[in-house]
Parts: sequence; C-alpha cells; structure tokens
Amino acid sequence: MSRNDNKAKGAGKGHSRNAKFKSNDRNAGSKPRVGKSRTGEIKAKVVAPKQAATKHAVVDGIRLNKYISNSGICSRREADTYIATGLVTVNGKIINQMGYKVKLEDDVRFDGRRLNPEPMSYVLLNKPKGFATTTSESKGNTVMDLVANASSGRITPIGRLGRNATGLLFFTNDDKLKEKLSKKGMERLFHIALDKNLKAADLKEISDGIQIGAKKIQIEEISYVDNKPKKEVGLKIKHMGNSVIREIFDHLGYNILRLDCVTLAHLTKKDLPRGRWKTLSKEELELFSML
Repeated sequence: MSRNDNKAKGAGKGHSRNAKFKSNDRNAGSKPRVGKSRTGEIKAKVVAPKQAATKHAVVDGIRLNKYISNSGICSRREADTYIATGLVTVNGKIINQMGYKVKLEDDVRFDGRRLNPEPMSYVLLNKPKGFATTTSESKGNTVMDLVANASSGRITPIGRLGRNATGLLFFTNDDKLKEKLSKKGMERLFHIALDKNLKAADLKEISDGIQIGAKKIQIEEISYVDNKPKKEVGLKIKHMGNSVIREIFDHLGYNILRLDCVTLAHLTKKDLPRGRWKTLSKEELELFSML
C-alpha cells in the first residue's frame, strides 16, 4: 500500500445502536541544453518536462486505437481492425475512421462496453478544514488540490463534506464502483460537536427517523460520546450528501461546531494524518465487494 510518508495515530469506530460512541481520533520549467550540430553550429535544445507533454497530448486528443489499447482490450493493430469493422463507438456514434482522435472525457465503447484508458485508482483523503468538496476550479481551495499528485487518472470524490467539515473522503475513477456506491450509499460515522447538550428526547427522535416537512431522514446509529459532554455525539448515516446532518440539527435547534467523518465503510483514519492521502491496499479494496 502506497501512502504519504508522514504517519499519525487516529481512528474512529462504529458501534451498535445501544453502544456508546468512543472518541479516539487524535487528528482533530526546464533550462535550455546547448549542443553542436554537425556543421559546428551551436543549437539550443529545450528539454520539455514529461508532464507538460502529456497534458498537451491530452488537450489535442488521443488516437482512438491507442485509447482502446490503453484500456487493455487489445493491441493497437487489433484495435484498427475493430474500428474498421464498426465495433467501436464514440459518444454513441460508430467511428471507422483511422487516426480519429478522442479525449479522455469521451464515451468510448467497444462492442457496447465502455472503455477506460486510465489505470483504476482508489484514494482515501483525511480532509482538513477550508477545502470545498468539488471539482470546480472557481471555488477556491478544493479537495482536488490535496489529491493532485495522488493519481494519474481523473479521480473524483464520492460523497461530500462541507468546506469546514473534516475527515475521510474517498476518490476513484472506477465508474462501476461509483455507480454502486451512489445507489446503495456508504456508511459514514461522524463525530459531531454541538453548541449545547443534545436532549435525550431529541437523540431518540433522530434515532427513530426524524420527520422534516414531507421528508423523513433515517440514520443508522446515534449515541453520546463516551466520557464527553452530551453535546458530543457519534452519528452513522449512509446518506452521501454534505448537508443532511446539518439539516437534522438545525431542525432541532442546535448549531454544529465541529463535524468530522471518522470512518467510511470499513476504512478508518489509522496512520492517515489530517491533510494526507493514501492509495487503498488490495485488501481494503476487496472489502468494497461486500457492500
């Protein structure tokens, strides 16, 4: 498992509905190179960084046969045959033109199956405050800035955390897994600090499923945090949005002072300091098949 070099302790664990929530999270451009030509003339050669060249190639597009080959389906030569016989579509249209170029965001399919020319990436981030969960570049500091070097693929976050919320956030470019988790949801355990003690009656109302207007919000578990004031609670929920928890407590007249996602499905913050990311291990990734 590859990860950032720094390590720190910290993990949140979920419990049954009647168990106490335990808080043990401690993470609260290249220079010219000169050489002689055969005629003795001095030439300046610019050595372009590989990353810049790659970005330029992506902007211009990738040859369709290379795109197919990179996805692991076949060789480039075999891809040319498949293209010629009409087995390849780009954005819903059959393409049989040799040398046709596509972009990474295009919907390229071989015999009906969508292709991905990038290696699959699975990244877990321990998000700090002050970063928006968005891929938009117009929103200031975003979580994409924090995982910019985590993968060569176009990873995006699954689920959301508010700008001032902290904790675990999962990124991938695996469309199949994204679709699965978006439909089924993914359990997230939050350590929440409120501006005042949570009444036992309100805790029970949340636990039973709170009615807000025409909408009833179901949670998985809620309990007070062990050895902490009753203004601190642990709440487990499958909903992947970033506002539903605040909606619950706003409705009951509480302000959230701190919101921290301490576990996400089977993943914890162990050895993952705030602001750092790691690539999931094979064992961690395999557990998603059980969700």
